[in-house]
Amino acid sequence: MPLSLKIQPATSEGAILAKAGFRAAKELGLSQKELADVIGVSTASVSRMKNGDFPLTGKPFELATCLVRVFRSLDAIVGGDPVALKSWMAAANSDLHATPRDLVQTTAGLVDVMNYLDAQRAPL
Repeated sequence: MPLSLKIQPATSEGAILAKAGFRAAKELGLSQKELADVIGVSTASVSRMKNGDFPLTGKPFELATCLVRVFRSLDAIVGGDPVALKSWMAAANSDLHATPRDLVQTTAGLVDVMNYLDAQRAPL
């Protein structure tokens, strides 16, 4: 009977996104607890995400993708200025009727912030 080995890639999409989500949250000024709340995992899992030791799947994968998109859009808008990035997240936004940092704590708020930033990047 032949032995069948299934070779796994060294890094999976989930592990790569875990690292990217962790870094995006840090750049946005979110704590590990806030990141855990945003993507729906435990704080301990977020600690493991830093090194890609907690590959994301399912809803956490989808929510982390949205958070990375928020970071990428905002980073492009502020020209890579980390102070402006964190300031925007913490400041009240009259268009969004709240601070983006508070909004991203819910799925609907995260999607609203993502859509708002996408619209700001590509106005009609």
